[in-house]
Amino acid sequence: MEDEHEPPLQPRTQFQGRVLLLTVCAAGIGGTFQFGYNLSIINAPTSHIQEFTNETWWVRTGRPLPDQLVPLLWSLIVSLYPVGGLLGALLAGPMAITLGRKKSLLVNNIFVVAAATLFGFSRRAGSFEMIMLGRLLVGVSAGVSMNVQPMYLGESAPKELRGAVAMTSAIFTALGIVMGQVVGLRELLGGPQAWPLLLASCLVPGVLQLASLPLLPESPRYLLIDCGDSEACLAALQRLRGPADLAGELAELERERAACQGRRARRPWELFRDRALRRQVASLVVLGGVMELCGNDAVYAYASAVFSQARIPPEKVQYASIGTGGCELLAALLSCVVIERVGRRMLLMGGYGLMTCWGSVFTAALCLQSSLPWMPYLAMFCVFAFILSFGIGPGGLVPLPLCAFPLCLCLWGRLHWLLPP
Repeated sequence: MEDEHEPPLQPRTQFQGRVLLLTVCAAGIGGTFQFGYNLSIINAPTSHIQEFTNETWWVRTGRPLPDQLVPLLWSLIVSLYPVGGLLGALLAGPMAITLGRKKSLLVNNIFVVAAATLFGFSRRAGSFEMIMLGRLLVGVSAGVSMNVQPMYLGESAPKELRGAVAMTSAIFTALGIVMGQVVGLRELLGGPQAWPLLLASCLVPGVLQLASLPLLPESPRYLLIDCGDSEACLAALQRLRGPADLAGELAELERERAACQGRRARRPWELFRDRALRRQVASLVVLGGVMELCGNDAVYAYASAVFSQARIPPEKVQYASIGTGGCELLAALLSCVVIERVGRRMLLMGGYGLMTCWGSVFTAALCLQSSLPWMPYLAMFCVFAFILSFGIGPGGLVPLPLCAFPLCLCLWGRLHWLLPP
């Protein structure tokens, strides 16, 4: 009897894997990939944008921009990205419920198209304010996608693959960082004339998502629980799972639907009053806060200075910096492979333990680098080791209670932007 059931399993697995992979890629390329990409591309044209700002001020007023205002305006351009991210995180919950997960990701590309247009024409229009508004808009897009993408993928994936699929958000973030570092090279779009195209290149992932995501199904959970459409839910499950017996999964969704009936939408602070969720939500807040304050982005920020002190030629530092993003991408891929075998708790504990170790060695190396000639090389090694440790677990793992999943995910998203590293 077992042999009779074996042949259908292989095509079902292949079908399920193909559709799920396409769903992950379509959601990720315009989701957390955009977050990582827009986070990293702003580093390459720093001096060029500052020069453009100064030139624009001169044309308008006939005077150069005061020295103290140059870094102030640059800081404003950079900081408007997380401000937009917080606004996007606040919009994500209502959008996901009103429009659905898939439509929210598609509509979110309106912000990307508007931002790319502003970036692309900012130099011709002689307006650094267009750059500021564009950064705000791509931040809003990142805030929405970082909440809706994990929600969409977590509700679309089968239970046995949910952990690995959730890790793909971290993989696409790291991939976006690496691609932003590569595209921002001086030989590509990081030059003094091409920086408007560099900033506007965020349009490419958005167009790819607009072309691919409409062909894929909506979240089955959203269709059944939020829309009450059993037929659409079944059709979405059949596309995602292939020809299989879906009675068990449908029954589970129906039980969740019955448990949610008659309940109004809860506000974030009301989650702490629910004893069944209190410990899980507290863990979410603590782990989310720790991840934002662990110092990984600070290591990224000072990596170039560490590489310079290790006597890497200035023209080669940009290539060494690509290695930092590559380390996080490699670690995220490794974590995605082993998460279902090792477990989330072990990855989190191991990742933070290694970060503590390498952070301590890094601090000692920085303090002693003027005394010992080989300390700068140890500090450079610690940069890569610290980022690898972050990517193994903390970079992509946040435990979310399955009940009240969308609300908890939006709460984590707000923490991400409220506690910038």
